[in-house]
Amino acid sequence: MERPETNAGTLLKKRITNAIYKPLWHPKTRYLLVTGGRGSGKSDATSLSSCEEITTFRDWVTLYTRWTLVSAEISIIPEFRDKIDILGRREEVQISGNVVRSLKTGSTIIFSGIKAGSGTQTARLKSIKGLNKLIIEEAEEFREEKEFNTLDDSIRQVGVPNIVVIVMNPQDTEHWVWNRWFEKSHRMELIDGFQIPMSTHPEVTHIHTTWYDNRKNLNPDYLEKIKILRTSDPAAYAHRYLGQWLTRKEGVIYPNWIEGEFDLTLPYGYGLDFGFTNPDAMCKVAVDDARKLVYLHEEMYATKQSNETIKTSVSEIGGNDLIVADSNEPRTIEALQSTGLNVQKVEKYPGCVVDRIRILSDYTWVVTPESYNAKFEFNNYIWNDKKASIPLDKNNHLIKAGEYIATRLLEGSTVLAYSK
Repeated sequence: MERPETNAGTLLKKRITNAIYKPLWHPKTRYLLVTGGRGSGKSDATSLSSCEEITTFRDWVTLYTRWTLVSAEISIIPEFRDKIDILGRREEVQISGNVVRSLKTGSTIIFSGIKAGSGTQTARLKSIKGLNKLIIEEAEEFREEKEFNTLDDSIRQVGVPNIVVIVMNPQDTEHWVWNRWFEKSHRMELIDGFQIPMSTHPEVTHIHTTWYDNRKNLNPDYLEKIKILRTSDPAAYAHRYLGQWLTRKEGVIYPNWIEGEFDLTLPYGYGLDFGFTNPDAMCKVAVDDARKLVYLHEEMYATKQSNETIKTSVSEIGGNDLIVADSNEPRTIEALQSTGLNVQKVEKYPGCVVDRIRILSDYTWVVTPESYNAKFEFNNYIWNDKKASIPLDKNNHLIKAGEYIATRLLEGSTVLAYSK
């Protein structure tokens, strides 16, 4: 629902917020996901839009919550009072306990925490009558999606917009927010040299900001602290101040990978790793030896496929191009070859796994945006014992397929992959 701008609100937004936050004032979807690092101004923007809403629209009921909120009167309401004062609407608003009410419109904001003693009070909160907006601050503390769903289900009023705003500092990719709105629907954006995921899920509007977007409102000491951390601990800086999700497990084998488009000007081939309970994995790969780049695009990632299904899929994907496959399945390879496919066995010998890793660790892997399973593997394929050069044989099916064809291309094989 588009909402009218007020002159005071427009002036205040220019002072406090960035244009990136415009969707808070003009929501197009039920869900608004507001993420970012520390110092990004996301809480200010969220509370500001809420203050303007209750003094503009009639009969809105907003639940403003955090997992732990001991005293709204001390922690949150003073922030709202300041913004209402700047908007020049203090006389229109009544504050009583944990409730802020507009005398002009009848709209209210109710502040309440989720945690209550040893349990939660989501059941009680969902019974609040007339709720049409839910704001969850510090949503990273909501580790169970069912707690969110309980509250989300209560936002279902007729005749007014139903809006759910989730505000959080991104944590790890085990969080339900990642699984629900990022895992298979995101693009990567380069921010200050770091890859930051942006949700492309159709049911959510994603707003992501950093300290840099809010730098005009930060004091010099705080800015200096941020810059020092960027130099001393880049990974901590990316997570804390740029809002990077903690996606890569400690000890990943290929830390030097990025998201990017496949270079179609290069010769390419396909790698194929067989599974059953584990996935059959196939990918398209090209190598730019001069620039030390290996391009990978995920083509197949499926479990419990019949041989006929594998033959059909591999034929449609690979055509007449070179395919280097896992040599542990000679019957399957022979069946594929019998159909005229150019499938060759990867060379295996004692130590070959580590040799391939050693060779390809000198290259940067460029993984296409839609290769979600490949991106997961690159973030989770780790060493079991790095000193002994023993990788953990897990989360590596597309990576192994990529290694098979990449090392073959680097060998300068007489059977070359060729471009269509």
